Amino acid sequence: MRELSRRLGVHPSTVHRQVRRIEEKRDDPLFDEALAGLDLRFKAGEEPGTILKEHPAMLQRKHVDLPESDAEIQREARRILRRLGESGAFLAVAPEAELAVVFRETVPGCHRQTATVRREVARQFALRDWVACRRSGKLACYEITAAGRAALERMLAQDTIRRRETAGFAEARTPFAMQHQEDALRLVSGEGREGPREVVVNAAESPLAWLARRSGPKGEAFLSRRELEAGERLREDFERANLGPRVTQDWERFLTAGTQGGEAGGRGPSGGPAAARERVSAALKALGPGLSDIAFRCCCFLEGLETAEKRLGWSKRSGKVVLRIALQRLADHYGLREGGIL
Repeated sequence: MRELSRRLGVHPSTVHRQVRRIEEKRDDPLFDEALAGLDLRFKAGEEPGTILKEHPAMLQRKHVDLPESDAEIQREARRILRRLGESGAFLAVAPEAELAVVFRETVPGCHRQTATVRREVARQFALRDWVACRRSGKLACYEITAAGRAALERMLAQDTIRRRETAGFAEARTPFAMQHQEDALRLVSGEGREGPREVVVNAAESPLAWLARRSGPKGEAFLSRRELEAGERLREDFERANLGPRVTQDWERFLTAGTQGGEAGGRGPSGGPAAARERVSAALKALGPGLSDIAFRCCCFLEGLETAEKRLGWSKRSGKVVLRIALQRLADHYGLREGGIL
């Protein structure tokens, strides 16, 4: 272990932890088979450097070449991991079977086959920690791991980026950024004579979107479309008014020197579009004390409910009900109908 640590440039304790981690996973049939295959390749006289490059996660190395069969693994992962992500799905592996089979419990006690994958590819899933053995024996059962779900999201994000690049979109998000985002369509009102239009938003960004996906006591959505639109409209006016805190140098005062007087750039105490500031002020006055506080923190500053409750000194789980009341009154202030549009 000391010689290996010197070759890799890491502390011996790091090598010891990795060896223990590998030994603990030897009960996994697919993982153990993959290690046995590596052992055979070592004994056949293959260069160790080539073998280690095929499993960078085992040595925690970065910027290494992927194996030649990585394209097949990535392609199969998109299909199999998506099936394993379904509720009640698992991967079954028999001792001498050439194929691993994905089953899903459609009704209680009844399992249906949804996909098959070659055993060699399933071994690679186990090596990359995308699947984990939950039950061993004559029939080993595997489930998708958190690392597997994250890998699938990155792969799907890469597919989306390629489609957008092919369609001619210049700006594209990285796979790791899209992994933590959730695209959703939201209907917003147009400006002037334009009617309502659908836009793509990140549903995982706003606390209101998180509440809108939750169910109420009777199974209905906790926030209606009308209440969600009211909160998003307040946030839109807040952003247009440039009322948010700035943490960087304001260069607009220098770029527009001599053209707009002492409040150049509109970033002073009275800066920002006046109409948007007036709409925000009128909305908060209509809510009144208490309701305006929770609406301002959750809708404008995008604070979570727990953070807002702590800063306001409220009891736990009280902010959700108060925020819903605030959004209902805010929708009345904006004159929104049940569809969410004026």
